[in-house]
Amino acid sequence: MTTKAPPASDTLSPVKKHHEIDELLIDAEADDEQVQQHRPVLKRPWFLLLGLVLVALNLRPALSSMAPLLSEVSKSLGLSASTAGLLTTLPVLCLGLFAPMAPILARRFGSERVVLGILLTLTCGIILRSSFGPVGLFAGSIMAGASIGIIGVLLPGIVKRDFAKQAGTMTGVYTMALCLGAAVAAGSTVPLSQFFDNSWNVGLGFWIVPALLAAIFWWPQTRQSHGQHQASYRVRGLFRDKLARQVTLYMGLQSSLAYIVFGWLPSILIGRGLTPTEAGLLLSGSIMVQLISSLTAPWLATRGKDQRVAILLVMLLTLAGLYGCLYAPLNQLWIWAVVLGLGQGGTFSLALTLIVLRSRDSHVAANLSSMAQGVGYTLASLGPFAVGIVHDWTGNWNSVGWIFGVIGVLGIVAGMGAGRALYVDVTSKKV
Repeated sequence: MTTKAPPASDTLSPVKKHHEIDELLIDAEADDEQVQQHRPVLKRPWFLLLGLVLVALNLRPALSSMAPLLSEVSKSLGLSASTAGLLTTLPVLCLGLFAPMAPILARRFGSERVVLGILLTLTCGIILRSSFGPVGLFAGSIMAGASIGIIGVLLPGIVKRDFAKQAGTMTGVYTMALCLGAAVAAGSTVPLSQFFDNSWNVGLGFWIVPALLAAIFWWPQTRQSHGQHQASYRVRGLFRDKLARQVTLYMGLQSSLAYIVFGWLPSILIGRGLTPTEAGLLLSGSIMVQLISSLTAPWLATRGKDQRVAILLVMLLTLAGLYGCLYAPLNQLWIWAVVLGLGQGGTFSLALTLIVLRSRDSHVAANLSSMAQGVGYTLASLGPFAVGIVHDWTGNWNSVGWIFGVIGVLGIVAGMGAGRALYVDVTSKKV
């Protein structure tokens, strides 16, 4: 039976509440009790910070750089809309399928070495998809999605371990770098391709540069020793718990809308008459706005007795922004792009916050995170694919609006369940 959690605002001061959320930061190794024997003092914490920022900057360009060029790539390679939809679906699917590998790899090789190896894998994926025709395009997209899924699980754990007293601030910096990377890639990929004789290959392939730069600056971290032994915890009952399933569904459904935006919004806008450059800049601007709500929405949500009102608000903003971009007059598109950004920044950050607030301890949070991201991102991949299929059948973008509505309404329903002030009902035992 799911148990009731006391409202955060009733039991914790803002400072204590912020500290508790920091303590429950979700990471690949949180299902292990890390017993620090001789925790090393970082000689150059600024260098680790720089490495973390550079790695985070690379977690979205491989996704957001494709969308502004999708029409051009499809025409060049003769791809149908449904086939092109796979290019937006496969990376998201791989986020879910490969995320559970992160803790396994981290325990075997160490988080720092895995991050370096996966950065190099990401670089290879970018090269493949930009230089080796249709086969390379799809193989590279799979490699990129898998790489992003694994690194995305590892970085918060490194933040928690090495910046424990500044975990909240550092997580904010990490989130901002992630959004900045997405925005820069969305806005600059088309101008880059135009500068190099309208070559979409160069526009997509350029992003090996920041990936290699991040690998170079991250390499010294692989020589760090963290001197810890671990006691494993086993959490049972998550998949049987209704609340855990609601958290997972909310994560997946809001992510589905997000990756529809990443994958298809520029094509929709181009279909409405914008140039590829204008469409990319509008997507970039919308992503930049996400910085505001991604930082403020969780803070505001934890002030109430539960998160249902906050979830309803950001989901309605997201739907309004999507429908505005699809149907509103062209001279109003920037207004609706801002609304969309405010909504989607809040939906994503609240999805992560719910994982923490619905968990009694960090071990449960880590396992709920694995479930929500693994199952949720797999579910999320269906949205971009459905948009491509419907557009392929009908030949116009107006017909995809109902998909936004179905996903959005289901997301609100799941969010109303996940936003209640309850704990998931599971058992957690040391093994």
